[in-house]
Amino acid sequence: MQEGCSNDQFRMWFSMIKVVRSSDTQLWDKFVHDHPHGMIFHTSAMAKIYGKTKNYEPISLAAIDTESEEILALFQSVIISEMGGVAARLSGRSVVRGAPLVVDGPKGLEAASLLMEHYDKIVKNKVVYTQIRNMWDTSHTRSVLESSGYVYDEHLNYLIDLDRDTDAIWTDISKSRRKGVNRAAKAGIETRRIEDPGELIASYELIHQTYMDVNMPVADMSLFRAIYDEFAPAGMADFFIAIKDDTPVGARITLNYKDLVFDWYAGSQKDVPYVDEALVWHILKENAQKYKVFDFGGAGHPDKPYGVREFKRRFGGEQVNFGRYKKVHGKVKNKIAEMGYGVYRRLK
Repeated sequence: MQEGCSNDQFRMWFSMIKVVRSSDTQLWDKFVHDHPHGMIFHTSAMAKIYGKTKNYEPISLAAIDTESEEILALFQSVIISEMGGVAARLSGRSVVRGAPLVVDGPKGLEAASLLMEHYDKIVKNKVVYTQIRNMWDTSHTRSVLESSGYVYDEHLNYLIDLDRDTDAIWTDISKSRRKGVNRAAKAGIETRRIEDPGELIASYELIHQTYMDVNMPVADMSLFRAIYDEFAPAGMADFFIAIKDDTPVGARITLNYKDLVFDWYAGSQKDVPYVDEALVWHILKENAQKYKVFDFGGAGHPDKPYGVREFKRRFGGEQVNFGRYKKVHGKVKNKIAEMGYGVYRRLK
């Protein structure tokens, strides 16, 4: 029960709230759009994308006031399974980008509590753990998540102000990163949006290889194709490619929603320097004064080495620590998954 709520209020609100697996998409998307923290990852369109992706299963839940039929809280995750069959339950994880969206006030928090209770029942036999990747300050709902068994841990990110001219953005970039951008241009590296499906495939291959080089899982091509087909024509995604001597050498994909540009996936050839600097600068220039914020997509735990963090830091953004939440849905299953996934990554 939330602080400041009587037992009678608690019982009354719970009796007036229902949780549904999906909701009217117009009502859902209006709630997401109007909510100050509504992200592209909360939208019904993203759930549709997840549904088209191999080994992905979206879960969309809304807590609704039974009298007004208005949404009080919503939660969207995607179950990702690296392996199929029986092994899926020992490799599956649920990832949430952006915490639950909740209306202000105690009733919203009670709705969120009920929402998480229903969610846990759905996934407890499907996944090893759930990870909530916060994209804003979630202190308002922290008590709800922690009371539901979610453990908070620190996680950094960098946010770059796009609501200014390119000269101001350029000035904030470190000298070393600016040199990298200039050297990329001198080396003949061209950056632009991809122009055909063939370049989409080339981009995916660069991203896939980059993730494999650091033993990180990457989504199936079906996710990227769905985003390209559904989001890119609507301006909700941009696919950028770097070309040198007529050969693709780097790729970067952003997701765009409301005032935010989210740095989603990136990859580049290891033996071609300054590609990443060129792509990031191209994206910042393209979106200056068009959007308000460029979200660098995460920079690791503050106490753990993470080479990418230094690259991102030198682009002059504001360092934030919104953290993450994690809930293990079975300790034994989690241990088996850790052992099995290590073998799986080596085989891949």
